[in-house]
Amino acid sequence: MWLKPDEILLKNAFKLWVTEEDNEYFVLQRRRGYGEGGGGLTGLLVGTLDTVLDSTSKVAPYRILHHTPDSQVYWSIACGVTKEEIVQHWDWLQQNVMRTLSVFDSSEDITSFVQGKIRGLIAEEGKTSLVLEEDPEKFREALLRFEKWFELPPKEKLVTYYSCSYWRGKVPCQGWLYLSTNFLCFYSYLLGAEVKLIISWDEIWRLEKTSNVILTESIHVLVHGEDHYFSMLMHLNETFVIMEQLADYSIKRLFDKEAFQREPALSDPLQITKRGLEAHAKSEQFRTFFRLPKEENLLEVHESFLWVPFSHYNTLGKICLSESYLCFASQDGSQCHVIIPMREVINVEKSDSSNRALTVCVRGKRALRFSEVRDYQRLANTIRSRCGISASPQHSASSEAIRGECQSLINHFEDNPEDVTLMVGQKDSSKAVSTEALMTVFHPQDVENLDPKMLKEKMKEQSWNIHFSEYGRGTSMFFTRKTRDLIVRGVPEALRGELWMLFSGAVNDMATHPGYYTDLVEQSLGTSTLATDEIERDLHRSLPEHPAFQSDTGISALRRVLTAYAYRNPKIGYCQAMNILTSVLLLYAKEEEAFWLLVAVCERMLPDYFNRRIIGALVDQAVFEDLIRENLPQLVEHMTDLSFFSSVSLSWFLTLFISVLPIESAVNVVDCFFYDGIKAILQLGLAVLDYNMGALISCHDDAEAVTILNKFFDSVTNKDSPLPSTVQQASLGGTDKTSRFNVDISELIREAYEKYGNIRSEDVESSRKRNKLHVIQTLEDTTKQNVIRVVTQEVRFSPSHLDGLYNLFKRQHFLCCYWTMKSPALLHHDPSLAYLEQYQLGFQQFSVLFSLLEPWAFCNTKSALSLWVFRLIDENQDGLINFKEFCYALDTLYSGSFTNKLKFLFKLHLPPAFTGSPLHLKEQRIQHFIPVTEDSSHLSRLSAFDLPQDGVIKKSPERGRGKVDLQAYLKQWQNEILKKEETIKDLPRIDQTQFIQFSKTLYNIFHGDPEEESLYRAVAHVTSLLLRMEEVGRRLQEPSSPSESSKPAAVDEGEPSTEEASTTPGSSDTSSSRNSQDAGADLTETDWSFSFEQVLASLLNEPTIVRFFERPVDVQTKLAQARVAQLKLKVNK
Repeated sequence: MWLKPDEILLKNAFKLWVTEEDNEYFVLQRRRGYGEGGGGLTGLLVGTLDTVLDSTSKVAPYRILHHTPDSQVYWSIACGVTKEEIVQHWDWLQQNVMRTLSVFDSSEDITSFVQGKIRGLIAEEGKTSLVLEEDPEKFREALLRFEKWFELPPKEKLVTYYSCSYWRGKVPCQGWLYLSTNFLCFYSYLLGAEVKLIISWDEIWRLEKTSNVILTESIHVLVHGEDHYFSMLMHLNETFVIMEQLADYSIKRLFDKEAFQREPALSDPLQITKRGLEAHAKSEQFRTFFRLPKEENLLEVHESFLWVPFSHYNTLGKICLSESYLCFASQDGSQCHVIIPMREVINVEKSDSSNRALTVCVRGKRALRFSEVRDYQRLANTIRSRCGISASPQHSASSEAIRGECQSLINHFEDNPEDVTLMVGQKDSSKAVSTEALMTVFHPQDVENLDPKMLKEKMKEQSWNIHFSEYGRGTSMFFTRKTRDLIVRGVPEALRGELWMLFSGAVNDMATHPGYYTDLVEQSLGTSTLATDEIERDLHRSLPEHPAFQSDTGISALRRVLTAYAYRNPKIGYCQAMNILTSVLLLYAKEEEAFWLLVAVCERMLPDYFNRRIIGALVDQAVFEDLIRENLPQLVEHMTDLSFFSSVSLSWFLTLFISVLPIESAVNVVDCFFYDGIKAILQLGLAVLDYNMGALISCHDDAEAVTILNKFFDSVTNKDSPLPSTVQQASLGGTDKTSRFNVDISELIREAYEKYGNIRSEDVESSRKRNKLHVIQTLEDTTKQNVIRVVTQEVRFSPSHLDGLYNLFKRQHFLCCYWTMKSPALLHHDPSLAYLEQYQLGFQQFSVLFSLLEPWAFCNTKSALSLWVFRLIDENQDGLINFKEFCYALDTLYSGSFTNKLKFLFKLHLPPAFTGSPLHLKEQRIQHFIPVTEDSSHLSRLSAFDLPQDGVIKKSPERGRGKVDLQAYLKQWQNEILKKEETIKDLPRIDQTQFIQFSKTLYNIFHGDPEEESLYRAVAHVTSLLLRMEEVGRRLQEPSSPSESSKPAAVDEGEPSTEEASTTPGSSDTSSSRNSQDAGADLTETDWSFSFEQVLASLLNEPTIVRFFERPVDVQTKLAQARVAQLKLKVNK
């Protein structure tokens, strides 16, 4: 490898290098302790020194130096892992550089020419692969060490590397931590002791920063119950963030594909870089904070001051620019922030060059003045270009005219809001879509009503109107502490829908997708899917006590919104709790607004909540448990098992307390949720537990604790609610008799903000990432335990062996996913399937794993036998092998009786496993089964299935689009129950071609065995014996007619033992079909065939063969060897 020329003052400091070749301008050296004469104490010391100092010499012990005769300075220009590699570089220098150097007169010119030549070679090499790295030179050297030490496939992308210590027990090992797309690797070499660690990200259960007495700060990694600690990191926080991002990336890509498909920036595992991960993390944080659509990415950040008109001073903060939005957040993030959609900007002016200021004019006669912007001219031009505003002075007059026209239009639409639909090009959807919030239809406010509650409601509205006049209204409103204070006090009924749209960011989604909802409603109208069936079932369970959902108006609107969303997002489709949430949204928002609010909740604010495994809700349960430990220590001391709170609080999170609180109180919680996100729900949950602390500590069991919390929720009221009593939930009337106290929801929310308002959103997100690993791995472990429980009933493997087999099987599934964007294994992995079907192997994956585990080494990855085994155990002929099928085959080969093992080998040479002549098999059958493109290898012979366009069999329909064929499932289940055990009499006879191949297979199995010669002789003896018997049988039958020749006397040659042959009532059909097949086979005089009974009886007479097949297999050793070889086999392949 060519190196960036680096100056070396002493060519042989401390005598660590030995010169192998030299000439006038170059020296080729070998590191002492490597190569010929290496080893010994010198080798140990030099190796340790190289590892600790991160010397390239550890993996590249050869180097070439450049020098000139009249200089003592040497320059390192190349290094090599092997002597052959460095000699190639040496020869290239001799042929291409040495002759040219004689032309130069001065040493400086020679050195300058050599350095330029080497740099040119390096630049040419790094044009494609290293252009995105921060320091390509150092990264090339690190990449060399990474590839040499860990021997991972060349496609594995190294992201970054750090010097650190790894703790083995109480002993630290100084070495290097390498973080790649799929693996966490560590290498250390100290005084001959080599430490090498390779952990795949998808195996990690916990990843966290820890500190204790010995380790002040370290990173803790938990993998399969083993703890790993890394410390002495120069940039511990940076390292941890990168590790967290890579683990999260792997989890999303391999386990949680619904979330991953929303992130195209990280779709290609071969293009992941440290810089790309950092940019993605910043964009994600930016979108979360400002509630922006998922398409937005953070493009530019500028420090600046913003003139805050309501406070009359400049506040320091950052301008954040994305494709469609200009955002500003003050330094602390809580004082104020503002979001300006580019579509609202009408002009950008550079108002004051001395203060480097610019003014952004937005609709509604508002302007924002930014000052002290370092690159204000470029920022102004960028905003103009994104808004389509011309900056040329000659058009200023026309710009003023256009601006005047725009302003008059804006004024017109403000006075006539019903005309706005004409401006944005929406379709007239009034016939199909409700255009009013249900609360305004069913409970219009009585303006003349002046009771105390209505007066308080008017005061709230007045407070908000004052806020709008000071801070703005609509998309470019300032968000401040005062905004949050107003939210905590309660939002007036008339403004609730508007503010929910604004705080959630749904207002931007709706503005940028005019007519989208109406089109969805039309497209989804009349569709019949699993989701629509579930929606119909739950329609009348959604707030049934509310008059709005006792009429067709409310029910129809709810049906349209839920069906349209299921059609938009079939991966989620419809989940329970969505109906309750949508019902409340429809009360205060128009139908289309309710749809976009649902989109914001399901896809941004509560990610992964509404799917089959409700991963998001489970993660937030874990976050809630952490907060309980941190904030309520008394409760933790009394109730050591906090999982009770997780089960109780699940409905709190899924329905935002709507399912446990009266509706007039729950909407106040929803107000806070749309402003502060999940943090508001966590705070309120802590406040509820804190309020009931005394009662919960004194309770004796979980049932009593549940009763206490239910009574508390029933006692929560909203004394300021202006809703009539018919709307408020009827349960309150009966509750007042049993409960002597009522809790006001506003007081409860205010207490939650006062006590727990210091919880930071950043800490919540960090806790989410940390707990997501544990939650998903727990779900995966549950899947594994269920699979093992099913499989263990049918095989003789111990649970520990099945555990090891499952880990190997699952890892093999992932190995084909690591380095491709659209692996078929990833595409057909669906967590909604039955446990056994979640992880399956195609033929290529199966052949690799089976070659590692089969007991006799008769199959390699490219062997036709692997294909036959695959076809034999693929019971449903779908081109995929599940864990049960895989274990059943291995169990037969490991622990089966001699008869069962022989029957398995016999069936390998019958259809459907063996389908043709061995002479043409390789070029016809394997190519037919394995196309050139790996992505569709498991689908090539599936003629009985209708394949979708992506080439993947859908084992179950997507939740939103198709119905499950329950009758087919029941029929399959019935067939499995009624399936009779196959007897040896049911096996068809083996013909001439098949028997020849069967004999070859036996020879392959015996190859390399210590008793190979005697086994070969035994097979030869059995083969000749069978042929002689067949010849005798044919001569005896020659006088008989061809139709009677289907009953040879071969059965008399020897019956199998009765313990292996069991007859069943249904065997007659199989026997008749076998007889007819035999009759057809004997029509030609030259054809001959054998029954399984004949083959078995002949082989039982050979003790050597019987001993070979009954030899026990050390399963534990096989599993350990397979674990080590699994990755290496992928490399060699």
